[in-house]
Amino acid sequence: MRPFTLFALAMLIGGCAATGRPGAAVSAQVRVAFDAEAVTGARASGAADPVSGRRVTADDAVRVASISKLVVALGVMRMVEAGQLDLDRDVSAWLGWPLRNPAFPDVPVTLRQLLSHRSGLIDPEEYRVPLGEQLRAVVTRPGTWDAAHRPGAWFRYANIGFPVIASVMERAGGERFDRLMQRLVFEPLKLDACFNWSTCSDGKIARAVVLYRSTGEVALDDLDGKRPDCPVIAKAGCDLAGYQLGENGALFSPQGGLRASMRDLAVIGRMLLRNDGSFVKRESIAEIEWVGWRFDGANGDPSGGLYCQYGLAVTALPTAQAGCADDLFGDTRARVGHAGEAYGVRSGLWIDRAAGTGVAFFATATPPDSKGRSAFSREEERLARAK
Repeated sequence: MRPFTLFALAMLIGGCAATGRPGAAVSAQVRVAFDAEAVTGARASGAADPVSGRRVTADDAVRVASISKLVVALGVMRMVEAGQLDLDRDVSAWLGWPLRNPAFPDVPVTLRQLLSHRSGLIDPEEYRVPLGEQLRAVVTRPGTWDAAHRPGAWFRYANIGFPVIASVMERAGGERFDRLMQRLVFEPLKLDACFNWSTCSDGKIARAVVLYRSTGEVALDDLDGKRPDCPVIAKAGCDLAGYQLGENGALFSPQGGLRASMRDLAVIGRMLLRNDGSFVKRESIAEIEWVGWRFDGANGDPSGGLYCQYGLAVTALPTAQAGCADDLFGDTRARVGHAGEAYGVRSGLWIDRAAGTGVAFFATATPPDSKGRSAFSREEERLARAK
């Protein structure tokens, strides 16, 4: 990490003194509101890079965490429409090896199950797989599968499913995941966005948001305006030229590694609101948003009431069910989208179809124990409601 300048130290000390909360001065918050045609409002506060003193803007790229999953689903649906993928086919056919829950060896695992967190996979302690290692070795370890429930029968949020999806995409598409997403999603939508900074422009990288934890320590993306030497986790060297497609879909962090600005996310939200068939068919959007799982009190793990309705990498809220606390906006209006949480970031992309509006936001340096009136954090609730 670069040494703090006197300006940065003054920000940190001043912020802590003013708020009584460690790390307050290194936080950044951005909110962009939109309708189907345009951005209707944008606000930004805090530092994108406290060391340089650069203030955050709505055009600065940040690691948006699990909103990445929704964007991956868009790439999957474009491949489905092209006839390269099938949501209900055994993914083993693409992987070249059997993906099976050992307790249910005769039950196939499908993309629909993986996208909706109903495959039976359970997150291991570490689901990041370094370059040179194989994803297969991770998903076949003991304890990585739910032995009590057959695939399709139980919801359990699992990040590890998305590296499997990325591996399937690579095998079916004949391209590395980051490049596939660039061709399938970012280029058609004219977005300067990327996974793990690999395909973003130098200009976008120069405006990266440095991620801080609530304690004031750097968590990620302290790039100093420069492209990372290696866009993936690697134990020895970074020879991506020798990478075999489908061997390790975890490389570019499909579960959370998307770097995008809130204006970029607003473009995606506006496309979803318009749903005019120009990017994907209306039927594909309906497939993504259709609630394939709804918590009934005994059919899955709602993660403390956060996830109670789920489609294909899309959350629907709120839910009138005991055990659910997912009314992020506090107004009982139906919305779809996805939240994100990692490395001190809390983020969200949500649309209200009935009103024809949406919002994209993030906050850095968020305390891990921040709790609002819902299962979401105070920061998410405030940004969702523009408070």
